Amino acid sequence: MTDNRGTTPLERLAARIGRLGAPLCVGIDPHPQALPAGLPPTAQGIERFARGLAEATVPEAAAVKINVAFFEAFGSAGLAALERLRDDLPRDLFLILDAKRGDIGSTAERQAAALFGHLEADAVTVSPYLGEDAIEPFLSYPNRVAYVLTRTSNPSGAMMQDLRVDGEPLYLAVARWAAGRWPDGRVGLVVGATAPAELRRVRETVPGPGFLVPGVGAQGGNLETALRTCHGRAAPGVVAVSRAIAGASRGDDWAIAARLAAERMRGEMRAVGATLGA
Repeated sequence: MTDNRGTTPLERLAARIGRLGAPLCVGIDPHPQALPAGLPPTAQGIERFARGLAEATVPEAAAVKINVAFFEAFGSAGLAALERLRDDLPRDLFLILDAKRGDIGSTAERQAAALFGHLEADAVTVSPYLGEDAIEPFLSYPNRVAYVLTRTSNPSGAMMQDLRVDGEPLYLAVARWAAGRWPDGRVGLVVGATAPAELRRVRETVPGPGFLVPGVGAQGGNLETALRTCHGRAAPGVVAVSRAIAGASRGDDWAIAARLAAERMRGEMRAVGATLGA
């Protein structure tokens, strides 16, 4: 997919990061039990919150990451809300649909048709554990990006991802495989900032792919390490921040609070990035 200027999604992402001075990716995870006061825990409530959050924060963001499950949980009403939200996002914005897909080839083809064909995402998150035929269908869409789950930010991720495979942790084996199999930048890696030592090790091992780095903010991930490692030689990366922005306030001022939180996070990223570049 190219936009009306003929650029690819990764080129648009790089240009937007350059213009904003920070690889901030705003996470939109509208949990119905965490909505601001006055918004009902319904499909209508999550849509109002997601759309308001996007409107408030997109000027500060190089990318947005929408967690598809929070819309799917409401059935057809939630999917319709997701479609409307997607239609209203600026087309120069890099859109990641966090769906964590990946299945046998025929199923993965239909997953890709939904996320890339119908919703026109720029990138999706995918699981590596069914092998190449779970990922290749997503790459049949020219220029789109698949972020492979590698070392995730959730507390129990290490239980599986740190298992030893030929003397190294499984997450590192996944990183080597993905970076070696698809070296052109269209396959990135999801590596959490909550495990900074592992994040650094993955980047040292695979210099090419761009990283989607979650876990900064409410999860306590290391921002400096995230910024130091997110960009690869083959593609730019992004640092995702969700609750620290979306949950800045649950009062009537929630949209303003989210905008200010995004501004602060972008400013902090610029400041830390300047230090790293000095």
